[in-house]
Amino acid sequence: MSTENEGTEVPATPPTPSAPPTPPSTPTPESTRSAPTHPGTTPEPTPAPTTAQTPASPTSPPPVPAPADAPTVAHASAPGHAPAPEQVGAAAASGAGWPPPPPAVPTWGAPPPPAAHAPAAPRRRTGGLVAAVLAAALVAGGIGGGIGYWAAQRGDDGGSSTTVSSSEAPAAFKRDPGTVAAVAAQALPSVVTIQAKSGGSQGGESEGGTGTGFVYDQEGHIVTNNHVVASAADGGTLSVTFPDGKSYDAEVVGRAEGYDVAVLKLTNAPKGLKPLPLGNSDKVAVGDSTIAIGAPFGLSNTVTTGIISAKNRPVASGDASGGSNSYMSALQTDASINPGNSGGPLLDASGAVIGINSAIQSTGSGFGQTQAGSIGLGFAIPVNQAKNVAQQLIKTGKPVYPVIGATVNMNEKGEGATIASQGSGGTSSVTANGPAAKAGLKAGDVITAFDDHPIDSGPTLISEIWTHKPGDSVKITYERDGKTATATVTLGERTGDN
Repeated sequence: MSTENEGTEVPATPPTPSAPPTPPSTPTPESTRSAPTHPGTTPEPTPAPTTAQTPASPTSPPPVPAPADAPTVAHASAPGHAPAPEQVGAAAASGAGWPPPPPAVPTWGAPPPPAAHAPAAPRRRTGGLVAAVLAAALVAGGIGGGIGYWAAQRGDDGGSSTTVSSSEAPAAFKRDPGTVAAVAAQALPSVVTIQAKSGGSQGGESEGGTGTGFVYDQEGHIVTNNHVVASAADGGTLSVTFPDGKSYDAEVVGRAEGYDVAVLKLTNAPKGLKPLPLGNSDKVAVGDSTIAIGAPFGLSNTVTTGIISAKNRPVASGDASGGSNSYMSALQTDASINPGNSGGPLLDASGAVIGINSAIQSTGSGFGQTQAGSIGLGFAIPVNQAKNVAQQLIKTGKPVYPVIGATVNMNEKGEGATIASQGSGGTSSVTANGPAAKAGLKAGDVITAFDDHPIDSGPTLISEIWTHKPGDSVKITYERDGKTATATVTLGERTGDN
């Protein structure tokens, strides 16, 4: 709606004051006080109307009063001038009254009139000037109304609207590099959902589960957790589904129960596979952003975010029987991880893999894979360790573990890792001529530090040992008979899980 022609109505016959106010500086016909002339134009003489104050057409609303700071021309006053008596009398006779009506506001969109005084018109052309001024006022009102109508029409015209609707948004909206959306879009095509089914027994229904994996190389190798594929390792079936919906059969290349790492191979690997880039888990810092991708509870291609909550967190996951447990010095994250996320990548902010999601801590369930939900305590195998294991499995099909050649107590916690009095089946707890024996360690020694990392239990010691490679030399701090001592141990190796 246009508002440029609104104003306050002036009474038709206001009371005449006892004495006229200070008159305008230039004696002008009373008709010039009802509407301004266009600046820079000279009105043409026209026949005088029968009434000098003939109202404007009904289609033109009354003029708006000029703002206090708006320039006025027709009613500018100067001291020392008085209106001619015949003008006052003519105004009273015509019923216009005194004072004159307020000036009209200049037309919307037009430049303001100059502040210079308009030249006085000859008295003999008063009637013609009144008509010309009224005509100019009507024209000005028509222009203002026309502009208002045009603006309203432009506003109502949907085709000329400057508002961008969702249907006019760009077809391919690009996220800025480094955002979660950009990283996820880059990584998702290389993350797969794994369906594992056991061979069944005596014609019964086969058992199965869902897990996650990611593309390791262009030859079709997929890295995941051992516990994701363990049920299908002997006579079962494995299928791998990509985010585009295409599925492929797969077979186990190798498994490492102790590391909880497995490698699969697509039987008919498609061309153009894009391996996920591997980061450096040793460079990860607490507080770094993390992105987890997986299939929690079967919901494929789920993306969650968090941070690195802690490093070198000793975690034992598995069935808690001790025989098939996995041990890791894990990366702890609060990114939501649930059953089905196992084997999926834990990414950093650049999209590089820094860990393999493997275990969660749930209320009342302890460590391991259960159907309990996430409470923000997730654990991932550091990618540096997983990479070494994967390369060994692809090369030989069997895992290789570093060892110290001693059996430690797995049940005690808080006092370090105690070397047991005897090993499995009554054998010596310290392997003869093994790494620990060569370093002078004996049964009953309590190992309290491994390469300056505190050790509070047997599982913690194993987790630290398995972050190294066979042949590495490490410093071990231990207590014997209440005294603290150190020794340097060169790690040996063990091939396979048995």
